[in-house]
Amino acid sequence: MIYLELFLSFAKIGVMTFGGGYAMLPIIQREIVEKKKWVTEADVMDYYAIGQCTPGVIAVNTATFTGRHIAGDLGGICATAGVVFPSIIIITLIAALIRGFAHIRAVQDALAGIRVCVCVLVFNAVLKMWKKAVVDKVTLVLYLAILIASVFFDASPILMVVIAAAAGLLVKGRAKA
Repeated sequence: MIYLELFLSFAKIGVMTFGGGYAMLPIIQREIVEKKKWVTEADVMDYYAIGQCTPGVIAVNTATFTGRHIAGDLGGICATAGVVFPSIIIITLIAALIRGFAHIRAVQDALAGIRVCVCVLVFNAVLKMWKKAVVDKVTLVLYLAILIASVFFDASPILMVVIAAAAGLLVKGRAKA
C-alpha cells in the first residue's frame, strides 16, 4: 500500500537524520529520487525551492510535496507524518533526559562532533543542488548575486526567491522567445 510505503520511507529518513531539515536533504534526495524513483531530480529541486519560501521545515515541506505528488492529499499527510514521527518520539525522550545529562562533558563533546557532521551533510547537499541548478552563465550570475545578497546584506529568503523567480522568467523566458 502506497500510504504505508510513504510513511515508512519518510520515517526511515526522519529516524536516520540528525541536524535538522537541511541535513535531511541528501538523504531525502537519495531515497525519493535514486532509490524509489518517485520524483525526478528537477522535482526535488523545485520542492526544496518552494519548501524554503513556505512556512515550516524544508524537510517536512519536501515530504508533503512528494507524498502529495505520489498519492494525493492523503499521501502528503502520510509522508509528513512519517518524517516527523521519529522526531516527536526522540525529542520527547531527549527533553525528558536532557536536564540530567547536558552538563556532562562527554555529552557536550558528542554534540560538538554532531554539529560538525551536520555542516558537512548540508555542504554536500548544497554541492549536489549547485551542480543541477547552476547550468549556464545566467544561472551562475543569479547564484552569485543571491549569495552576495544573502551573505553581506542578510536579504530575506522570501524576497530572494521572488526576485530569482522573476529573473528566471525574464531572462530564460526571453531566451526561449
